[in-house]
Parts: sequence; C-alpha cells; structure tokens
Amino acid sequence: MKGLVATFLLASLVLTGCAAAVPDGSATASTAPTPLSGAKTFSRLDAAGIEQIKKSRTALFDMTTGGLTKRGVGLENGTSQAPDVLISDGLMELKIEAPTGLISAKTDRLRLNGMNNRSDFREITYFLKAESFENFTALIRDGVDRYGIPSDSAERWIESMSSRPEEKGDFSLAPGTSTGLQVSYDLRYDGSKDVQVIIVHVHPA
Repeated sequence: MKGLVATFLLASLVLTGCAAAVPDGSATASTAPTPLSGAKTFSRLDAAGIEQIKKSRTALFDMTTGGLTKRGVGLENGTSQAPDVLISDGLMELKIEAPTGLISAKTDRLRLNGMNNRSDFREITYFLKAESFENFTALIRDGVDRYGIPSDSAERWIESMSSRPEEKGDFSLAPGTSTGLQVSYDLRYDGSKDVQVIIVHVHPA
C-alpha cells in the first residue's frame, strides 16, 4: 500500500513539472526584449522628420562609417537632394557623429547635397554666423582646434583682414580631417554688413 501511494505521488510531481514547463503567451511576452531607453534616435529628412527637427530644434546624423546614406535618413535611393531645413526664428543644435569625433554647431540652416543617383549624399552643408570680426575669427580658430583645419592659412587670412575689417574678404580654407571626415570652411566676410557667414561643408572621408 505504501508503495502504491509513493508511486502516485511521484507521478503527480512529474505531471506538475511538465505542466509548469509548458510556455504560455504571457511568459513569452514578459521575456521579450525591450528597447533601451538611452538608445539614440538619428534624424530623418522625410516630411515628418523635418518637422520633428524644427520642433525639437535638434538634428543628429550618423556618419561613423565615413558617409551618410539616403535610406539612412528616410529617403529613397536616387533622391537627388533633400529639402533644406530652415529655422526662421532661432537656431537648431546640429550634431554629426564622425568616425573619430563629433562635429557640432548651432545653425539656422542645414542642407544635404546628393546631386546624383547614388545611395549616399555628397555633403552636408550648414551655416555659422557672427556679428563682429572678433566673433568671426573666433569661429575660424574653433574650427582649426576641433576639426584640424590648417592653422597657417587661417591665421594668414585673419592677419590680412585684421587691418581692414571694414572691407570684403572671401576665402576658402583647406579641409580639416581630424574627425575622419573632411570639414571645410568657406569664409564669406563683408565688413559693410552686420552679419558675417561661414559656410561649412562636411564631406565623406
């Protein structure tokens, strides 16, 4: 009799264990991976993405591989050019993650140029502005320090214009490559105007 009871209890435990091992829908759902809260969201340049950039006043692009694909920003391959992103009442914070560093700026205008039928963009262009010669030269030296723009030609231009800041002096500086991308500054200086502009071109490596 005792042997029969033991056999019955053992069978019950085996069956109970089997039942517990059978997965149900709730168990599957509870073990599904969830997105990391700190995951980065890179900007898109379709209509919805541009509106989001304007709303958040931030734009983040991933060029850690040395380039930027059109599909990576929500556009179809073969798209010739993305629409400009223009902030009419302030500035946006632009960040471009490069292979060996970060390119960042506060700008009111962003443009991606892909005048080709390839899958990638040829360049990212944005604009820096200054309201004085001193601020303009500070922007140039910042580019030298951060992106490896050759300092010799930059300082020669600054020295040349410092004695005649009321005049006009356009100049293109050679690109810096310390971030793994080519960052070049086109200087558009005109002392007769209140605002001076540097056009920054970011090219793939």
